[in-house]
Amino acid sequence: MNRRMVTLVAALVPVVALLGLGTVVQVPFVALGPGPTFNTLGEVEGKQVVEITGTELDPTTGNLNMTTVSVRDGLTVFDAFGFWLSGRYGLVPREEVYPADRSRDEVREENAADFAQSEESAELAALHYLGEPVNLEISDVAADGPSADLLRTGDRIVSIDGEPVQTVGDVQRKVADLAPDTVASIVVERDGAEVTVPVTLGARPGHEDAGYLGITPTEKPDVPFTVDFNLAEVGGPSAGLMFTLAVIDKLSPGELNGGKFVAGTGTIDSDGTVGPIGGIPYKLVAAREAGATTFLVPSQNCDEAEQRAPDGLRLVRVDDLAGAVDALDSLNSGGDAPGC
Repeated sequence: MNRRMVTLVAALVPVVALLGLGTVVQVPFVALGPGPTFNTLGEVEGKQVVEITGTELDPTTGNLNMTTVSVRDGLTVFDAFGFWLSGRYGLVPREEVYPADRSRDEVREENAADFAQSEESAELAALHYLGEPVNLEISDVAADGPSADLLRTGDRIVSIDGEPVQTVGDVQRKVADLAPDTVASIVVERDGAEVTVPVTLGARPGHEDAGYLGITPTEKPDVPFTVDFNLAEVGGPSAGLMFTLAVIDKLSPGELNGGKFVAGTGTIDSDGTVGPIGGIPYKLVAAREAGATTFLVPSQNCDEAEQRAPDGLRLVRVDDLAGAVDALDSLNSGGDAPGC
């Protein structure tokens, strides 16, 4: 072997080694990008995404799409570089998605639990908005709390200190606004009759200046129909807003989307408050590529969304459910809507 060949081989060895390492060695990052979108007014695998049985439904057309973020894990050096170059994906430290103290299965279970909670909150928010009956009941009374031996599991909460309450959030806010040692008048329905129960509030753990009742309130629909959500393998709470709008659209006259392609995202509480989510840039891309022309954005995500919005996608700022419905109604009638 002549000297030139030896020099060439010597130069190629580290290059080949580097190429080999680049296809094997994994990096501590995951790639986030546009995920699938689902029309909450449509079907998946032959089932309605939002299925309501036991009552007459209003016809719907168009789209109210929920959006998701895809997560690519187990990236090699070359994988990560390729995703970064694509411009469609962003790299974040793996621990932001899969914390070191939890396994992938535990993270998946937490996401599934959040998704189930978003479905429950979506139904309740829709029913409250439509004026359908929802019972606010006590599901548990802390044995060592202020309400022990005073309030009972199954009591339906009517009012607190003369103020009617309808949601879990109402109870939490009202009690927190009262000082510890305040005697609060709790009106409950028990055995078919209203009963006034005076309870001396304690101090909320971790918030010593806020009142504490020591109960777990829960909301239960009291309607003659059932609402089911048939979307598997999706995690997290961010579908709440779009699920809620689908329930309202199916149970009320007219079309919230005006028959057009609307997409969006956002958590929702049973009282209709819309909360922020993660991955908004990727959800915007996914929605636009699916055909959306309007996107409902939680107000706290607006700054980021405005910087990354694709051409042709109108951003509508949303603080709560009523605001989302009003904005869509305005757009459908040729009016304006709050933007980001």
